[in-house]
Amino acid sequence: MHFSLATILAIVPLLASASPLAEYPRTSIPLAKRSKMYRSDGSLDVEHLRNHLSSSTAKIMRGFDTYQRNTGQRHPAQPEVASTASKRAVGKDALTDDAEELWHGTISVGTPAVSFKVDFDTGSSDLFLPASTCGTTCSGHTKYNPSSSSTSKALGKSFSLAYGDGSTVSGKQYKDTVKIAGLTSTSQTLGSATQYSDGFSSANFPADGLMGMGFQSISEYNAPPVFQSLVSQGQTSSGVFAFKLAQSGSELTVGGLNSALYSGSPTYTPVTQEGYWQIQFSSLKVGSTSVVGSTSAIVDSGTTLVIGSTSGVKAFYAKIPGSADASSTVGEGFYTFPCSTTLPAVSFTIGGKALTMAASSINFGPVSEGSSKCVGSIVADASIGSQFWILGDAFMRNYYTIFDYDASRVGFATLK
Repeated sequence: MHFSLATILAIVPLLASASPLAEYPRTSIPLAKRSKMYRSDGSLDVEHLRNHLSSSTAKIMRGFDTYQRNTGQRHPAQPEVASTASKRAVGKDALTDDAEELWHGTISVGTPAVSFKVDFDTGSSDLFLPASTCGTTCSGHTKYNPSSSSTSKALGKSFSLAYGDGSTVSGKQYKDTVKIAGLTSTSQTLGSATQYSDGFSSANFPADGLMGMGFQSISEYNAPPVFQSLVSQGQTSSGVFAFKLAQSGSELTVGGLNSALYSGSPTYTPVTQEGYWQIQFSSLKVGSTSVVGSTSAIVDSGTTLVIGSTSGVKAFYAKIPGSADASSTVGEGFYTFPCSTTLPAVSFTIGGKALTMAASSINFGPVSEGSSKCVGSIVADASIGSQFWILGDAFMRNYYTIFDYDASRVGFATLK
């Protein structure tokens, strides 16, 4: 079995730029981006931003608990405090870009196949969809009806997921056929949600469901996630997927790389602990000054922000001209700086290379309409301690981000 359990605890030395992956045939999924992050005037909805921070960290903490339940061992990055919760066809899927939130595209499930919009989340590992018996909070979503699929099989198991913003989803587990970008996973475990909380209503959650793209050890079902099923079932000879997250032309490439989207050779670094796509950065620099040393990081497409330790984020903003703690105005862990500030160069050193963040990805926008203060996308959360950071979309949007399941590594390439 491919998955690394908790017995694989040694930190693998960081790799410098490695040779690029061979160009296998691939397909892609266009990606759309849902958002409740901004008001109509372009200013931030700070309440929604606070909820997103809480939900993102709670998801990671829940995964730590799941990892321990599945493997029998504590995840090395888990804070000491208790947590709260032969070649074949391959493909690509375009992603839609609404603004700063989770990315969604289309998959199909069942026989005959029914299309669903799902968020693609590298920070979790399970697929769930709204059930045909779900109530009013599932109104407006396409629903999964296992009795209408000849390949559906009930597993006699329940599931329940809770998020830090109070959102919940629960229901029954099934196996069915799942197709993504022309690739087919048979007998794929998925959740049929009989209950969505208001946070997953169509007004708040335009996608129908969510597809996790992490490793099995953090699966609530303790079952292979969709992409890993595709690899094990021989649907692709390249166990790689990659994201381009941008204002336009966003894409999830499945089963290889799309060389039209990046230039040069990707910089690769090993996954240091399978479960999440967890890597190591050697420093966070502002200009030439290192403000955070070597630290684990989870690369998470399901998080909009870059989330770090309280001390590390404080040290970061100490180097940003005019910055101020915004705990009392925006929320705990947030900082602001003058919108007119020319930001210094900001970079994470990964795989021996300084990977910079564009100023536009650090400046999240004004606190309110007409405000001269803007919110930073690098945010602190005390609940994660100092063991790890979360590199979300604010970082990923700067690079073509490659998730290599075969070689257990993450790569970053310059976007064209």
